[in-house]
Amino acid sequence: MTNIVMNVLVLVALTAVSWPVLRRMRGWPLLWASVHVCLLTMVFDTIMIDVGLYEYATDKILGVYVWGAPLEDFAYAIAAAVFVPVLWVVLGRSPRTSSHARAAATGPAAPSGLDDEVAG
Repeated sequence: MTNIVMNVLVLVALTAVSWPVLRRMRGWPLLWASVHVCLLTMVFDTIMIDVGLYEYATDKILGVYVWGAPLEDFAYAIAAAVFVPVLWVVLGRSPRTSSHARAAATGPAAPSGLDDEVAG
């Protein structure tokens, strides 16, 4: 299996699993993050390949390079930029970390300085 086939399969599976959360999220921040992470991938993958930290098997990649970084590397950047915020939303909804659960457990908080005005 080539890297591009594996990348497409993983991205499709991640999208399918996270679709209920993903469709409620705003698209522009995800796109903005994806662009920036892809730019970082382009720069740093090119540097790491140039200095010899790793190389790709030519029979596993398409051979299309973006400024020295193989096209397949950008799938990982896109997956991170899109699906880490999805995980953030999903993991942030536990009753233990929810702001609604904390407010219910501690009761309503008085606005700052209100007690001083009543006492004084």
